[in-house]
Amino acid sequence: MPDDVVRIFDTTLRDGEQAPGIALTKAEKVEIAEQLARLRVDVLEAGFPISSEGEFEAVREIATSVRGPVIAALARVTTGDIERAAEALKGAERWRIHTFISTSQIHMQDMLRMSHQQVIDAIREGVTLAASYTDDVEFSAQDATRTELDFLLECFRVAVEAGATTINVPDTVGYAMPHEFGELVSTVRERAPEHVVVSTHCHNDLGLAVANSLAGIVNGARQVEVAVNGIGERAGNCSLEEVAMIVRTRGQALGVRHGLNTREIVRTSRLVAMTTGYSVQPNKAVVGASAFAHESGIHQHGVLANRATYEIMDPLEIGLEGNRIVLGTHSGRHAFADALDKLGIRLDPEHLDRAFARFKELADRKIQLTDQDLQAIVSEEIGGGEEDLFVLESVVVGGGTHLEPRATVHLRRGDEVVEESAMGDGLIDAVMGAIQRATGTPATLVSFNVSSVTGGSDALGDVVVQLAVDGRRVTGRGVATDVVEASARAYLAAINRALQAPPAGSKRTTEAWPS
Repeated sequence: MPDDVVRIFDTTLRDGEQAPGIALTKAEKVEIAEQLARLRVDVLEAGFPISSEGEFEAVREIATSVRGPVIAALARVTTGDIERAAEALKGAERWRIHTFISTSQIHMQDMLRMSHQQVIDAIREGVTLAASYTDDVEFSAQDATRTELDFLLECFRVAVEAGATTINVPDTVGYAMPHEFGELVSTVRERAPEHVVVSTHCHNDLGLAVANSLAGIVNGARQVEVAVNGIGERAGNCSLEEVAMIVRTRGQALGVRHGLNTREIVRTSRLVAMTTGYSVQPNKAVVGASAFAHESGIHQHGVLANRATYEIMDPLEIGLEGNRIVLGTHSGRHAFADALDKLGIRLDPEHLDRAFARFKELADRKIQLTDQDLQAIVSEEIGGGEEDLFVLESVVVGGGTHLEPRATVHLRRGDEVVEESAMGDGLIDAVMGAIQRATGTPATLVSFNVSSVTGGSDALGDVVVQLAVDGRRVTGRGVATDVVEASARAYLAAINRALQAPPAGSKRTTEAWPS
């Protein structure tokens, strides 16, 4: 690959999914992976196969069905992890094993309880084993920016000798300053053989993930690890869309370019927001609702005369073309499927039937549905899956006074319909209480967010809730023209996920996942 090309390594489905409350289904992961392929990311990290059977199956499904990117899977430098990753990846067109171990003193002493020599030996053995399965092996030194420099360089030297073709410099806890990180990457690049790619993986604890990643690029890194919308552990990862458009807009100053299809950025951002329940803040760079909005009269006057007076990017470059009205109450299944196909959304017959039924239900209450409405409908339906224990049949509000609102829900469980009512501080509180009773699942509401999918008085309400259930955090999302119904759908989706999820602590391995 030319030296001025920066590879985009997307870790939305691995590090991104580690954000609290995100628990994607296999169908959601495959849907995101297919969209990332349309975005043309270079490497797609599909997951951490050793962590659970569900994770293994999702990685294997992505490896066998998604074409275009290199499909990567994460593995500690241990035999079991690496063999499991290779097994999950073997159906891929091109694949990479991404190995890691911590190298900082605090991690080795307090987490791994390993000596320097034990870490070196583990790197040599693990990378050698990974290289016996594939010639595309990446090694990451977790917590590299807090690692003693000579030891870090020795770890990288051993990894390269054992067969690593990419070495990654993670700022795992978001501690580095851009000038420090740039110097570190420069040193690593100088010591590494020419054929080895140096990568960055920066976290946003101090809001410097993008700045540090750019400092790495300027100093010789030719792979940057990112996540859509910047999601990930704690304050998140380096944001894909921000790096993509910085390189696209200021590539001449940076001396680099990438191969992303930037017109897919907005669609990818919206899909990830919908499936994860992590909404994008309005003032988020590139993809936020206000990113191309102009309130000031002076700004509006300038933009009307020439958009370039206040916009350094063309909205069309990221796929921001406005809300195209596509369907209404009289539209049929064929037209619905065709509209989804034009959006790049392809569903199996079962999910298509469910999404179409939901569309017809909403079309009776909403005059016209836009592309964003369709994406919201599909995201809600595909996220549930056929294994949902409870399905919302109806929500009835009323029966109490204005001071004691009452809600009644009818939930279907198999062939049985369960009816329960509850009072609450408001209608939404009441409907959540009724669902708790009907499902027999106590839960604590951690967060509740409501927004509109589009404008207008008939806009779909988009509700995202996060619940604490038996020590786990789960997220649910619901859309409807009525906010109470949308809240009920979101709350029930979270309850279903809690009931489907493994016991607390079983999803992840005993060693902390890398960042």
